Amino acid sequence: MIESQPAQRISKMKKLRRTLSDSFSRIALKKDENTIDEPTSPKFGKADSYEKLEKLGEGSYATVYKGKSKVNGKLVALKVIRLQEEEGTPFTAIREASLLKGLKHANIVLLHDIIHTKETLTLVFEYVHTDLCQYMDKNPGGLNPENVKLFLFQLLRGLSYIHQGHILHRDLKPQNLLISDTGELKLADFGLARAKSVPSHTYSNEVVTLWYRPPDVLLGSTDYSTCLDMWGVGCIFVEMIQGVATFPGMKDIQDQLERIFLILGTPNEETWPGVHSLPHFKPERFTPYGPKNLRQAWNKLSYVNHAEDLASKLLQCFPKNRLSAQAALNHDYFSDLPPRLWELSDMSSIFTVPNVKLQPEAGESMRVFGKNNSFSKSLSNSKH
Repeated sequence: MIESQPAQRISKMKKLRRTLSDSFSRIALKKDENTIDEPTSPKFGKADSYEKLEKLGEGSYATVYKGKSKVNGKLVALKVIRLQEEEGTPFTAIREASLLKGLKHANIVLLHDIIHTKETLTLVFEYVHTDLCQYMDKNPGGLNPENVKLFLFQLLRGLSYIHQGHILHRDLKPQNLLISDTGELKLADFGLARAKSVPSHTYSNEVVTLWYRPPDVLLGSTDYSTCLDMWGVGCIFVEMIQGVATFPGMKDIQDQLERIFLILGTPNEETWPGVHSLPHFKPERFTPYGPKNLRQAWNKLSYVNHAEDLASKLLQCFPKNRLSAQAALNHDYFSDLPPRLWELSDMSSIFTVPNVKLQPEAGESMRVFGKNNSFSKSLSNSKH
């Protein structure tokens, strides 16, 4: 994690690049604690230690391959980032590698290795079969409520972990939540993530895919914290239950805000102190709506105990009113889960607890969609 800023006249990019470069040799030689030591070649940190099996996708600055480790035989995802001499390592890649190398949690995609050559930077990740977006596409109309609960619990576990480390993800969306064949959910694509240091600096408001972007950011706020991610959690929660995107704006930021205010109510200084000072808030531009019960918009919330209450505490227009990840984990919605889930160590899967398992969905079985992997979407695409 990069937090301190030496008082030197070097650009932020150069400082990040230097910090990451210093890490390459250390990370390359450090085997993951779960892997088996082998006395001979191939070695970690070397390009010939991995066999490319198939191309999964291509983004603006990276190509992702399904691969196999010659060190331990495990499947991996190889995110190959093209380096250009005049530009050096892409900023998002530096940030992603810098943050991920320090994150070890069952619900965060594991960065196994980093390979640095003159032409490329390759991030070697654990291979995960699919993502939440594809999972929902294969099971339209809303997911099994028990599975929604397990997915949400894992998402909150991962977020609570990074938020405690003062890291914001900043790009929560179903495509960036990987799902293994056993149902483990893993946060991925930390290209937009960043460490939030003190004193607080302002951040770009050009983050988070529009549908999952909170109203404070849509209105131009750049002074945000972990509550930014919690809005995305609320959107994803409702989408898993209802089977449709929560706020699917079709046009622009104005349209996106209108869809939010239609349900949650158009804010004013009483409901959202300071809203009038946000750059893009012009009261005359928005229809004055009153707040509705969430079940009026998403009827399936009423089918699950405490689901509407939890969703309403996440989908708060006023950022400071949003539930934190840790508080959400202790909400009554999760009260019927085994108590042992709250006692797990960071690297322990929730599926190590007896009787915790994914339930069959109404439609297709998980087995049928391991083939068309959309892991590449979350790895190779960085739209900002």
